[in-house]
Amino acid sequence: MSKVLVITTSLRAKSNSDILAERLIAGARDAGHEVETVSLKGKKLGFCIGCLSCQKTQKCVIRDDAADIAEKVKNADTLVFVTPIYYYEMSGQMKTLLDRMNPLYSSDYSFRRVYMLSTAADDEKTAPEKAVNGLQGWIDCFEKAELSGSLFCGGINDPAEAAGKEEELEKAYEFGKNVL
Repeated sequence: MSKVLVITTSLRAKSNSDILAERLIAGARDAGHEVETVSLKGKKLGFCIGCLSCQKTQKCVIRDDAADIAEKVKNADTLVFVTPIYYYEMSGQMKTLLDRMNPLYSSDYSFRRVYMLSTAADDEKTAPEKAVNGLQGWIDCFEKAELSGSLFCGGINDPAEAAGKEEELEKAYEFGKNVL
C-alpha cells in the first residue's frame, strides 16, 4: 500500500479539521496504508523570500521546520492537506508551507497523488473552490503529481463541533479509506 502523509494546517485548539483528519487517518490505516501525520501547530515556518537558491541546492536558506516537512513530503507516495477555510481560501500557514516546498520542484519527489480535506463555517458547496484551486496551482508545478480528490465538510464553526457531526465524520473516514 501507499505511504500517506497527512499535513494538518489548523493552529486552533480543538480544531474541527483536525477532528475530521483523525477519521480520515483511521480510514486510510484501515485500508492498509502507512500513515504519518504532521501538524503545523507549534512549527516555525518563515515566508519564502524568492531567492531561488533551492532550485540549485534542493535546500532552503531559511532554517526552520519547513525543511523537515519538505523531506517528509518528498518521500511520501500520497499527500493529504487538511485545512480550515478562511475567507474562502486555504489557511495562511498552508499557503506558506506550499511556498516553502519550492526545493522539491527540481527534486526526485515520490508523491503522485494529492488530496485535500477542508472545513468551514459556511456550508455552501462552493466555499472551498479557491482553496482547491490554490492547491491545484501548486500541484501543477509537479508534473508527476495530480489532485486525486477533495472533501469539504461545511457548516462547522465552533471549536470541536465536528466531533458531533456523525455524517461528516463518516465521510472523512470513507475519504481516507479511498485514498490511494
